[in-house]
Amino acid sequence: MLSSSGGYPPNPPRDVSELPKAHLHLHFTGSMRPTTVLELADKYGVRLPEALTDALTSGEPPRLRATDERGWFRFQRLYDAARSCLREAEDIQRLVREAAEEDLNDGSGWLEIQVDPTSYAPRLGGLIPALEIILDAVETTSRDTGLGMRVLVAANRMKHPLDARTLARLAVRYRDRGVIGFGLSNDERRGMARDFDRAFAIARDGGLFAAPHGGELTGPASVRDCLDDLNAHRVGHGVRAAEDPRLMQRLADRQITCEVCPASNVALGVYEKPEDVPLRRLFEAGVPMALGADDPLLFGSRLAAQYDIARRHHAFTDAELAELARQSIRASAAPEDVRQKLLSGVDDWLTG
Repeated sequence: MLSSSGGYPPNPPRDVSELPKAHLHLHFTGSMRPTTVLELADKYGVRLPEALTDALTSGEPPRLRATDERGWFRFQRLYDAARSCLREAEDIQRLVREAAEEDLNDGSGWLEIQVDPTSYAPRLGGLIPALEIILDAVETTSRDTGLGMRVLVAANRMKHPLDARTLARLAVRYRDRGVIGFGLSNDERRGMARDFDRAFAIARDGGLFAAPHGGELTGPASVRDCLDDLNAHRVGHGVRAAEDPRLMQRLADRQITCEVCPASNVALGVYEKPEDVPLRRLFEAGVPMALGADDPLLFGSRLAAQYDIARRHHAFTDAELAELARQSIRASAAPEDVRQKLLSGVDDWLTG
């Protein structure tokens, strides 16, 4: 059929939710559906902050700006309130199952979900029971849904480095149960990366890869610290590396993947608008990226939406979106057969 201009109508853009991809930056509590938080709060009689209830009810993300410590505290308060609704093993199972369902809807074929089990230990019987409940839920969900899933255990940089060492030893102990990496999260402005070097050495020696947060709330120096002090294999966020050409070259040369979360960056005030997130700059510098949703519960968008941001606000072509998906798959801990299947799926998406 000819268009009104006399030519053939352009092909519609390919659906990014059908593009096979890996999801490498998703936090545990932050993966919950808003309806789940509200239902669990009602079940346990938890009084949520009004700002959180309003956001979950309206579907509009709460107004957040974490570029100063007061703003970060407010974000953390909302996050902690949501986490307080997770009290029983069945709640953990529900969260993991729903996170997997959302990822499958967005085209994910592999999910590495990030969790600090110490945050759930008080209500789940202790640190070891908490991690075992989480790993059991991941194993069951992966088997039932067909989505490849593993766990990245993350320490909290707001806590003492000795706590991180304990967590690293625990993570190594459960490597054969689905733990594949060790991370470091929370406010980068607190706790120097080098203070956690021993914890990361324990994790590396135990066969886990290193994926600490850096380059989100602070600049390129925090990314360099992740590389120099923690021997990072991937960097959680890492987007501020775009401010330093030499650092970008280093990341590109070593093919160290940055887990970039565009919607999160805007929601927390790291950048004012989606078009300000330097996706194009990083991509053209050869820095591998794995787009992630971070905390969709609070930021309002999941995995496919991150690819849509790249398309709508940064003019990424379908071929470039396919390359972003390949980069996420290559950076994952997925077994080789899973990687090859997903990579073939990317080619099929692009040529179909």
